[in-house]
Amino acid sequence: MTTTAHDTEGQLAEPRLPAKLAAHPSVQAVLARREAGGAASPPLVIDAEWLRELCLAAGADDAAAVSLDHPDLAGEREHAQAALPGTRTLIAMAVRMNRDNCRSPARSVANQEFHQTDEQANHAARTVTRALQDAGYRALNPSVGFPQEMDRFPRERIWVVAHKTVAVAAGLGVMGLHRNVIHPKFGSFVLLVTVLVDAEVSEYGQALDYNPCIDCKLCVAACPVGAIAKDGAFDALACTTHNYREFMSGFTDWAQTVADSEDAADYRSRVTDSESASMWQSLSSPPGYKSGYCLAVCPAGEDVLGPYLDDRKTFMDTVLRPLQDKKETLYVLPGSHAQEYAQRRFPHKPVKEVTGGWQPPAKRSASTDRETRTS
Repeated sequence: MTTTAHDTEGQLAEPRLPAKLAAHPSVQAVLARREAGGAASPPLVIDAEWLRELCLAAGADDAAAVSLDHPDLAGEREHAQAALPGTRTLIAMAVRMNRDNCRSPARSVANQEFHQTDEQANHAARTVTRALQDAGYRALNPSVGFPQEMDRFPRERIWVVAHKTVAVAAGLGVMGLHRNVIHPKFGSFVLLVTVLVDAEVSEYGQALDYNPCIDCKLCVAACPVGAIAKDGAFDALACTTHNYREFMSGFTDWAQTVADSEDAADYRSRVTDSESASMWQSLSSPPGYKSGYCLAVCPAGEDVLGPYLDDRKTFMDTVLRPLQDKKETLYVLPGSHAQEYAQRRFPHKPVKEVTGGWQPPAKRSASTDRETRTS
């Protein structure tokens, strides 16, 4: 048990350590450093300019801090404190993606860009976290994307921090119609990452006073399952069912198909060779997004907007049309709006009904129903 002594003026002194602990070489080294003044506490407030330069040197293309007390982060406080008790500030960073890679109809090209930038963003956040730790602060960097907290799926949210919400509050962009954050300079071609730290920062970012979105509605035209509506509505289930076919619930649906198949021939009647190969590829390397077209066609952002302003027809022909014309399987829930939209809007794209991997409601017995009605 550790006790605390008082000095002659009644002030708290160093805690009195048990003899065995006090004699340990590591303990003696720490105490010696303290006595020599080599273990000074870091500044209570982190210098904002130093922090920004740290983030940029680590690989971020833009960065800003936001207080955890920001009103728009009310929904994040509980989660941030659970991840790093004592969190005071969230540091939002944006890492650019290469535009033409993201726009490629070849999913291998686009997915490699997503995953490579994901790696870069994670590395940048880890570097910043290490530097903050070395400076004497407690810091933590949640994953940019996958893997997430799948032990919570599907009952609770599976992300530690909502990177988009934090980035918008910090002033790195505004959420677009397509539900991606649009950076004022780099447009939609960014991935976001957040670092939590247990200190305040001398200057916080300010939310943008305008929306970089130019209301072109190209994301509406590009989405193959109609998940984005012109009026701003968003069908998250349609997006998830198709785009995340080889993630999370989509994999569960495929596994159920394997389990339900009587033999190899039956499996092949349900799953094409290309689908099996694609699933294998996602299992052996980072999983592939089936779409992401809403981001690909977005012309917003000062560094991105020029070609669209110069010649909108050419932009449509070279960026939008190849994605619309591509022959690819679209995954939809039976009887959904996405199914009707895909068949009507993209008749050249095969449509496949899937369960989405969502767990069906538990079967209820008659006795259970009676108990529920009488309780």
